[in-house]
Amino acid sequence: MATQGYEAAYRESIEHPDTFWRRAAERIEWITPPSTILDDANPPLYRWFTGATLNTCFNALDRHVRDGRGDQPALIHDSPVTGTKQTLTYADLLARVSTFAGALASLGVEKGDRVVVYMPMVPEAVVAMLACARLGAVHSVVFGGFAPAELAARIEDAQPRVVLAASCGIEPNRVVEYKPMLDAALDRSSHKPESVIVLQREQAHAAVGERDTDWEEMDWDELVSDAEPADCVEVAATDPLYILYTSGTTGRPKGIVRDNGGHAVALRWSMDHIYGIDPGDVWFTASDVGWVVGHSYIVYAPLLTGATTVLYEGKPVGTPDAGAFWRVIAEHRVRAMFTAPTAYRAIKRDDPDGELLRQHDISSLETVFLAGERLDPDTYEWASSMLGVPVVDNWWQTETGWPIAANLRGLEPMPIKAGSPSVPVPGYAVEILDETGSPVPAGQEGAICLRLPMPPGTLPTLWGDDERYVAGYLSAFPGYYLTGDGGFVDEDGYLYVMGRTDDVLNVAGHRLSTGSMEAALAGHPDVAECAVIGVADELKGQLPRGFVVLKGGIDASGEAGERIRAELVKRVRDEVGAVAALRQVDIVAGLPKTRSGKILRRTMREIADGKTPTVPATIEDASVLDRLAPVLRPGG
Repeated sequence: MATQGYEAAYRESIEHPDTFWRRAAERIEWITPPSTILDDANPPLYRWFTGATLNTCFNALDRHVRDGRGDQPALIHDSPVTGTKQTLTYADLLARVSTFAGALASLGVEKGDRVVVYMPMVPEAVVAMLACARLGAVHSVVFGGFAPAELAARIEDAQPRVVLAASCGIEPNRVVEYKPMLDAALDRSSHKPESVIVLQREQAHAAVGERDTDWEEMDWDELVSDAEPADCVEVAATDPLYILYTSGTTGRPKGIVRDNGGHAVALRWSMDHIYGIDPGDVWFTASDVGWVVGHSYIVYAPLLTGATTVLYEGKPVGTPDAGAFWRVIAEHRVRAMFTAPTAYRAIKRDDPDGELLRQHDISSLETVFLAGERLDPDTYEWASSMLGVPVVDNWWQTETGWPIAANLRGLEPMPIKAGSPSVPVPGYAVEILDETGSPVPAGQEGAICLRLPMPPGTLPTLWGDDERYVAGYLSAFPGYYLTGDGGFVDEDGYLYVMGRTDDVLNVAGHRLSTGSMEAALAGHPDVAECAVIGVADELKGQLPRGFVVLKGGIDASGEAGERIRAELVKRVRDEVGAVAALRQVDIVAGLPKTRSGKILRRTMREIADGKTPTVPATIEDASVLDRLAPVLRPGG
């Protein structure tokens, strides 16, 4: 755990990054230890630990078994959708990973080769990722159930030697067959993998080897039956560990690259300093391995630490009810959990009084961490009062791979301010810039930027495209990484993230963030979740419109609904000011979201402006958007 306080650690990380990260790197086992810490020979393309070598899988598994943790649970698979639970010790997981690495090697997979993983929340997905790391191969996990066009684009860009898929994923009310979507993707793709391996699940058995294909197809069990375990392959710290594609709406997807060395150092540092998790602790991240949170905090960070990670195949509600998280915490004696605010909003909507919570003993729980969508003050207050433990926001991006701003529970816990993820994490020089690139004073909104170099573990570039990386992230303000989010820092140094910069409205010349209006709406006692978008207006340029989902059991009909709408408009006027000009709030049954919980504000705005909407492949339930469209459209 920490020996420095926050101020000293942060100052050292910015003023003396070599000293700070050299010390952090001592917690990773290297084959060739780093001599160069920060390589600044080719700005703005900085690299960390140039010349050092290691193996990420060895650090996540082998060294723990060697050092006596072989019998400790490494991974607990809890699947309410199949009614099964399974615990793998570090020794169990190492045996599976080394065997599967040998199986991949038998297919010709070598250091630097890419492997696409198209799987749901099953242990084999984790095994596949770690087996790639063991061989020095580069995995690219694609969220299970992605549509063929999106999967094909990722196969085209990554050019994998092997594709690993499951026969199906399981939703609360349906089975999603993956193989037909994979076949369609491969038909579209000009790149053909050499092998396709299918993990058969009993809920839907996939036909394998029956098509006239350009690749070899076989079952997972068939592949591993004769495999010999593989040893770890030495890789450079700057070699890629994985590619994770962001859900771009048009054109070629952006492949975020994560390297081996900086990633291992940063995630190991984050686990105890930010999240307060030590070796042997049970840690529950309710996300998906297809997202960056799943990569970082279901798989790599807890295993690099020697903790026990819970792999949960279910939902916050509906598998079977809004008490699902509390059951997992109680059964597995979870010390801390991490999920998205939208999950807690869903629980609050279905069980606002916490009746299901009281049915479970969650006394092991010490902290809840939320990220992925702005944690509005109302959800924060509800979760804090219900759980009786600190509810801690943290803010970061797929690109950064670990938190930019957080309340560092293991370094120096700080007072929590509702609506803020707290302070910049050591390594991140966060600055708020105006349109000219000049820093703004405390309390004034602007573009949240990170002064280069960014710390280890963040993206060094995009896959195969340095120029696109520089143009897309580093060119708006030379010397800075543009996060794309707007916000401000208060007089205490706390960061407030108010939303994407394209969610800033220009109302009659006044720049207003949707985040402040959403905070006002969310504070109404009847509101479960909300969104504010700006729609085109001839007179004022843009006008805000609000959309709210009410808590379960609230009457929204007739006069009751009119009263709630009037109260909501008044709240925004009182808290943001008349300049906000919010006069229309619609009560709706649901808001369209991605599978990771982000509300599709841009898509809503395009429909409201009468444009053809851009609907991302990551949409969780397209029917929600269909039902909302008549309300959104002009005159709706």
